[in-house]
Amino acid sequence: MTWQLRRATSADLDAIMAIETSVFGTDAWSRATMHGELASVHGYYLVAFPPEDPSRIDAYAGLHAPQRDPQADIQTIAVVGAARGRGLGRVLMQQLTAEARERGARELFLEVRADNPTAKALYDSLGFVEIATRPKYYQPDGVDAIVMRLAIPKPSTGAAT
Repeated sequence: MTWQLRRATSADLDAIMAIETSVFGTDAWSRATMHGELASVHGYYLVAFPPEDPSRIDAYAGLHAPQRDPQADIQTIAVVGAARGRGLGRVLMQQLTAEARERGARELFLEVRADNPTAKALYDSLGFVEIATRPKYYQPDGVDAIVMRLAIPKPSTGAAT
């Protein structure tokens, strides 16, 4: 399966919230919080959809990156179960990293649940490193957050082969 990405808008809120509540359960953001994120001038949210059905959102991801701020944050990323394991999360992360770089960020931060080894492995493979733990950060479950940092690499160019 292939997906296309586009910038998320407030019109995507219902689809995003359906994924948010199904993926994150008790940790899900409120509708008001997500709406605020989508509307923020400092935010950059993407949705992924199959080209044959643009109304079906299979994933989303969001970045908080004020222009010319040296630090940016991955706010959230979620992929529906049927679309996992196909590289969609990696592509979303790469696009958010590129946008953070474009906005002037040199470092990118995120938190990941300590009980989510699949997500942590993705972030490790993208070059993020563990820098701290926030005990019992995810509530009401009381799960620790692992804080991770990426020194955003400069874009590289080379000859096509």
